[in-house]
Amino acid sequence: MKRYSRRPRRSPLLTLRHKKASLQFAKMYLSKPKSFWENVLWTDETKIELFGKAHHSTVYRKRNEAYKEKNTVPTVKYGGGSMMLWGCFAASGTGCLECVQGIMKSEDYQRILGGTVEPSIRKLGLRPRSWVFQQDNDPKHMSKSTQKWMATKRWRVLKWPAMSPDLNPIEHLWRDLKIAVGKRCPSNKRDLEQFAKEEWSKIPGERCKKLIDGYRKRLISVIFSKGCTTKY
Repeated sequence: MKRYSRRPRRSPLLTLRHKKASLQFAKMYLSKPKSFWENVLWTDETKIELFGKAHHSTVYRKRNEAYKEKNTVPTVKYGGGSMMLWGCFAASGTGCLECVQGIMKSEDYQRILGGTVEPSIRKLGLRPRSWVFQQDNDPKHMSKSTQKWMATKRWRVLKWPAMSPDLNPIEHLWRDLKIAVGKRCPSNKRDLEQFAKEEWSKIPGERCKKLIDGYRKRLISVIFSKGCTTKY
């Protein structure tokens, strides 16, 4: 088979322990019905940047047209800046999206959950007594103060394997969001926050449903790869 020169795909560095945990998770939940996954509130954080991808783009131009406006990308003085986003979604659509300036601490995380989870559950129509909360093993999620805070809420929390972003379908929505925001060319952090919230709310419910409908295939892929990185 002919081979081609391509840039290597980025993936997390997995230890044997990480692979075993992902494989165990996939096998444990493979038999869950689709209705179970439809009642999960998926959550995550991501960093979004001003002009984050512009410096790596390519244009096709004539020899003397380097500085024509259509062949340039905008820059801002002293750098573009970035912010952290926390978001959630379920099979029925996207929930709340929150922007965090600076480093998110355990207290910030608890405040965000306190103000967003219940409204998102109601908006998305999750079953009040049986919905499941998903989060990864970030230190601020697993800190003693956060665990104590969450215990008071009595939420059902999905036990999550470390270093397994390909198991969380929200990663696909982050990509959609960043592309949509990038097309609007925000020029400052205020625009960045506004555009992010607007574009998050525009993500079609059908897109979310499709991600959850195919979750069993994702688990099968993890089992087939023996816990290694998958196409997801």
